[in-house]
This record gives sequence, C-alpha cells and structure tokens, in this order.
Amino acid sequence: MPEFDATKKQALSKIASNLPKEELLYDLAEFFKIFGDSSRIRILSLLREEKLCVNAISYLLQLSASAVSHQLRILRQARLVRYQKIGKEVFYSLDDDHIEKILDQGLEHIKEM
Repeated sequence: MPEFDATKKQALSKIASNLPKEELLYDLAEFFKIFGDSSRIRILSLLREEKLCVNAISYLLQLSASAVSHQLRILRQARLVRYQKIGKEVFYSLDDDHIEKILDQGLEHIKEM
C-alpha cells in the first residue's frame, strides 16, 4: 500500500468522506445494469417517442411479445417505465424525464468518442 504524508492523507480522507454511502452506490450500480441490455435500450428509445403497447413494440423491434413483456417487467421494476391501461390495452411510457435525459447523455457521450 502506498505511503502518504499527513497533508495528503487529510486531503484523501476528505475525498473519501464525500463518497455516497456504499448502499447507495450498490443501488446505482444495479440501476445502470438495467441499461446493459440492448433490447431494453431499444425499448426505452421507442418509448421516448411515443406511448406504445407490447404488440407495437414487438412489431417495431421484431421481437416476440413475450420477450418484450419480459423486458418491460424488468424496466417497470426498476421504475424506468410506467404503464397506463386504456380500454383493453396497456400502453407503456418512460417513467419520467430523467430517463430520457440519461438516454440523451449516454448517446451524446458515445457520439463524442
């Protein structure tokens, strides 16, 4: 382990004290894991544009309805999407504008690489 003088140790301690709590960092890591699947990213990208039902998402992404439903369940549990029942159909949308901002910033970062 490296050795530091007292001044450097104090500065490093201050940095460490500003870190979020371990539990919060764990939750953040779990949150970002949700974005690690291209099918979920594709679904979120569609829902940025329009509220859609499972069949429409399935058609647009050329995925089975059961695969889309499975991914939507994961996205719902992570509070990334919400649903609204209209008549007999269930329509999905992004949960809030934070999700759109996360997608936008991620895309912007990738385009700059």
